[in-house]
Amino acid sequence: MAEKKENYTFKELIELDNKVRGSNIPELLKDSIFNMLDRLNRMAKFGNYTQDFEYIQNYINWVINVPWGKFKKEELDITKAKNILDSNHYGLEQVKMRVLEYLSTRLLLKEKVKKDNIYQKALKKSPILCMVGLQGVGKTTMAKSIAKALGRPFVRISMGALGSTLELRGRNKAMPGAEPGQLIKSLIRVKNMNPVILLDELDKVSGETGLRSDMMAVLLEILDPEQNTLFRDHYIDYPIDLSPVMFIVSANSTGTFSAALMDRLEIIKMPSYTDEEKLVIARDYLLPKIIIQNGLEPNQIQFKKEVWPLLIRPLGFDSGIRSLKRILDSVARKAAYEIVTKRKNKIIITPENFKEYLPLF
Repeated sequence: MAEKKENYTFKELIELDNKVRGSNIPELLKDSIFNMLDRLNRMAKFGNYTQDFEYIQNYINWVINVPWGKFKKEELDITKAKNILDSNHYGLEQVKMRVLEYLSTRLLLKEKVKKDNIYQKALKKSPILCMVGLQGVGKTTMAKSIAKALGRPFVRISMGALGSTLELRGRNKAMPGAEPGQLIKSLIRVKNMNPVILLDELDKVSGETGLRSDMMAVLLEILDPEQNTLFRDHYIDYPIDLSPVMFIVSANSTGTFSAALMDRLEIIKMPSYTDEEKLVIARDYLLPKIIIQNGLEPNQIQFKKEVWPLLIRPLGFDSGIRSLKRILDSVARKAAYEIVTKRKNKIIITPENFKEYLPLF
């Protein structure tokens, strides 16, 4: 490591030097930063360092916040994982079983990885789960449940909002307004190097052929354990090991995925919910949470059993539960309004009055 500098021209440089020395940044990267500070110090003696100081200061602040060497201990218990999946998802038995099988395989590989190197290779070759299904069928919630079962923090990156590979990989630190890419920002956000990261709506990546091809190539590098051990964000400009991260992918369809990317994915098809399943989900899973979110108590709102089929299909078939959640939110809000303004003690939703509580579509 470079020797501590006491002869910096400005105290701001001393402060940056102290920040770097007190961090967990890898030694090679520290040496690179010290070289930047030395160059900045030489420029400061001639009174011409303001612009360079700003981008180097921003760079150091970003690098320091990367959680170098911080890992959340994985505590995988299959019984606990099954309870979490059952408590968060009604139905989807085949999907939940496939997830439990995946986690069981992972548990066995992690137990044996220290005994034989062949298991280490098998663990690295584990496929990436890809949840495929229509909107609102529970893909994101399933990914969150997996993260909870593993005891890891969860991050969602919306791929549909990305218009450039640079949004994943970052921009060169010398560019005005440059920042790290979404992957590094995700690690910084959860202060952990091994979260569960959901690459959401992967099929909604830009329809431009060239950009889509570039994005697929970058994603293959990110998801392939043979390559992601030395992932290099353009802004950080230092190899970062992404292999401890557990990636999960979600999409409405896989028609736009490259063949190379498909080889790395384990496709899990998420079926649509039946009306009977939606009724149970609405009554037993969604409603208790929505009641609390709207400041109500369970005894302040009651639904007649005859009204549920009408709430489930007010405007026809919907494969997921987002519309259903929006309807229940509207009912709860309007019930809260009546309780506050009309001093009612209880609101009863019936087949005769339910339309008054529906949202304005």
